[in-house]
Amino acid sequence: MILLQINQLCKYYGADIILSNIKLEVQTRDRIALVGRNGAGKSTLLKIIAGQLSFDSGDIIKPKEVKIGYLAQDTGLESNLSIWEEMLSVFAELRQQEQKLRSLENKMSDPAVLQNEAEYEKVLKEYDILQVEFKEKGGYQFEADIRSVLHGLNFGSFDYDTKISSLSGGQKTRLALGKLLLSKPEILILDEPTNHLDIDTLSWLEQYLQGYEGAILIVSHDRYFLDKVVNQVYEISRKQITKYPGNYSSYLDKKAENYEREMKQYEKQQDEVNKLQDFIQRNLARASTTKRAQSRRKKLERMELMDRPLGNEKSATFSFDIEKQSGNEVLHVHSLAIGYDDDAVSHNITIRVTRGESVALVGPNGIGKSTLLKTIMKKLSPLNGDIQYGTNVAIGYYDQEQAELTSNKKVLNELWDEYPLKSEKEIRTVLGNFLFSGDDVLKIVSTLSGGEKARLALAKLMMQKANLLILDEPTNHLDLDSKEILENALIDYPGTILFVSHDRYFINRIASKVVELSKDGSTEYLGDYDYYVEKKLEQEELRELDEQKKESGQPVKQEKTSYQQDKETKKLERQRLRRIEEIEGKIEELEQRIEENEQLLCDPEIFQDHERSLQIHEEVEELKQELEQMMDEWTLLADE
Repeated sequence: MILLQINQLCKYYGADIILSNIKLEVQTRDRIALVGRNGAGKSTLLKIIAGQLSFDSGDIIKPKEVKIGYLAQDTGLESNLSIWEEMLSVFAELRQQEQKLRSLENKMSDPAVLQNEAEYEKVLKEYDILQVEFKEKGGYQFEADIRSVLHGLNFGSFDYDTKISSLSGGQKTRLALGKLLLSKPEILILDEPTNHLDIDTLSWLEQYLQGYEGAILIVSHDRYFLDKVVNQVYEISRKQITKYPGNYSSYLDKKAENYEREMKQYEKQQDEVNKLQDFIQRNLARASTTKRAQSRRKKLERMELMDRPLGNEKSATFSFDIEKQSGNEVLHVHSLAIGYDDDAVSHNITIRVTRGESVALVGPNGIGKSTLLKTIMKKLSPLNGDIQYGTNVAIGYYDQEQAELTSNKKVLNELWDEYPLKSEKEIRTVLGNFLFSGDDVLKIVSTLSGGEKARLALAKLMMQKANLLILDEPTNHLDLDSKEILENALIDYPGTILFVSHDRYFINRIASKVVELSKDGSTEYLGDYDYYVEKKLEQEELRELDEQKKESGQPVKQEKTSYQQDKETKKLERQRLRRIEEIEGKIEELEQRIEENEQLLCDPEIFQDHERSLQIHEEVEELKQELEQMMDEWTLLADE
C-alpha cells in the first residue's frame, strides 16, 4: 500500500532554491534512508513531510488515516510527568477502553442486571465487542511493550517514577524516541536517532526497526546502522534526489557503477561529436563533399548532447602527521579509579598502549569513557591508581565540547591566532582543505553548524602534529563523506590513537584493539569491533553452558579472561605462522637437493656406476617422501 507520494516538490529560502523537483514514494514496510552532505536539505525535507515546514510547489499525497511520527535531531522530551506516566500517555485511548471494560464487568455483577436477562445480554454483548477490540489494539500487552522499549533504550535500571524534568538532555532524547516508537505510526520519520545511543542500545534499536510493522524514513550518519536497517536509499545532492535500491553499501556500489557507465557514455558521445565537427570543418567548403558535411551538421544539431557526469561534490582533504616519534611505550594506565568528588564511576582500569596502536574504548553510556580520557588529559584528577606517559609523547586531544566551539573570533583568526608564524595563505590553504573557502573563513565561529565546528576542531588538531591522538566521539556532527575522509586520514596516521566512538563501522576500520570499560575495570580484546562482538558472544555461550552444568551438578571449568584467551590465540597464531615459514624453508631445501641429485643421475660417469647410481636414486626417493610429508603439513597449517 502506498502511504505517501511526493511529486515535483520545490522549496526556497528567499531567492535560494534548497530542494528542486523532489520525487519520493513510501510504501508499507519500506525502510528508506535519506543521505547527502550536511546542508543538502535532508532535515528540511523531513520537516516538510512531517508538516512542520511549508513548501513552494509540488504535491504531497497521503491518505487521511495514515499517521506520521517525527523525531527531529536531539529532540528532548520536556515533561513534568514521571517516565512511566509519560509513556502511558501514548495509550490514553486503550486505558479509557480498559476503564470501560472494568465498568462493564462491575455492571454485569450488579444483582439488578443479573436478574434482568435482556439487560444482562445487552451488557455482555457490548463487553464482548469491546474486549475483542481492546485485545486487537494490544490492550493486554501495552505495559509489557513500555517496559521492553524502556529496557532497550537503557532505562532498565531506572526508577520509573523519576521525573523527566530531572534527567539529562541525552536521556530526554532517548525517551522522546521511546515514546514515538510506542505510538507506532504508519510512517516513522527519524532524524539522526543514533545520537546519544551507546552500542548496546543501537543494536537493540536495529532489531526493533527491522521488525517494525510500518514504514521508516530515516536520516543517519551511522553506516553500520543503515546497512542493518534500510532497503532503499534516496540521495539528495545538488538540490536533486536520486533513488537507489538496497542498503547503504549497495548504494555506494551502484552510485560508483552509474558514474562509471555515464562517464563512458559521455566520452563515447564526445568522441563522436569531435569526429563530426572535424569532418564538417574540413569538408563544408569543398563542392564535392559539402552535401555530406551538411548532412553531418544536421545530425550534430539533432543530437541530444549529454552533460558531463558531475561525480561527487567537493570533499575535505586532510592528513595527520607527527613532529617527532614517541618511544615504544606510549601510555600505561594501572589500577585507575575515575569519577567526580570521590564518587567513582569505574575502578581497577588497566590499559597499556604501545606505539602505532589504535585503541577503541567502548562501554555503555555513563560508564566513564569520556571521564577516563579527561583524566588521562589531566583535566580531572584520578581517584586512585596511576597513569604513566611514555618518552617524547605529545598529545593532541579532540573532545565533544571542542566540537561545540563558542568563540566570537572569525574562523580564520581561530586558527591563525594559535599559529601566528604561519602566513595567511598557509592558514587559508589548511582551512580550504577542511571546506572553508572564500567568505567562509570570515564567519564567526559561534555561528557555525555542528559539522562546520567539527571540521574546524579537526583542522586545529591536524596543525598540532601530535604523536598520540586522544579522540572523544570524533565522528559526531560529520556527514558520511567527511567520516570516510577522517577514517582514511587516521588509517594513514603514523602515530598512536586512543579513541571513544559509538560508530561501529568507524571502530572496525580504525581499531587494532578494543578496550571494554565497566564499573569494575577494563577488558582488552586484541582485534577490531567485529572480533570484539564475536568474543563477547563466545563468552555469553560459555556462561550459559556453565549455568547448565551448574544446574545439572557437573563441574564447571574456570573461565579464562578474554585477555588471556586473546593472548593464547595470538600466541598459537604466531606459532602457526613460524611453523609455516620453517616448512617453506625446508621444502625449498628438499626441492633443491632433489633437483641436484636428479642432475647427478644424468651424469654419464655416475649413470655408468651402478652402485653409486642406486645410492643416489634411493636418496631421491627418501627426499621425495620427506617433501610429501612437509607439503601435507603445510596444507593443514595453511587451511587453519
